Amino acid sequence: LHVDRQVIGCSDHDGEDVYNLDGEELWFADFIKKEGVEPQPPFIDHITFQDEAYQQAEVNQQTCKTNLDNARRAMKDFKIED
Repeated sequence: LHVDRQVIGCSDHDGEDVYNLDGEELWFADFIKKEGVEPQPPFIDHITFQDEAYQQAEVNQQTCKTNLDNARRAMKDFKIED
């Protein structure tokens, strides 16, 4: 059995979109260079992601930042109990 994960995260100034298999990075979005990176070692059978993977990562970041803004607005009036 294998464990695969996609992690999408964002903040006001940064973002992350990465695919992992069994704890190893298969692909991640480099938002500075505006491209997807496949950091797999040369001794394995290379797993390739579709060209649209980076564009989807950008969409994921927009969604994440919208959700973050919505959560902040929803939580701004919550009182912290002592």
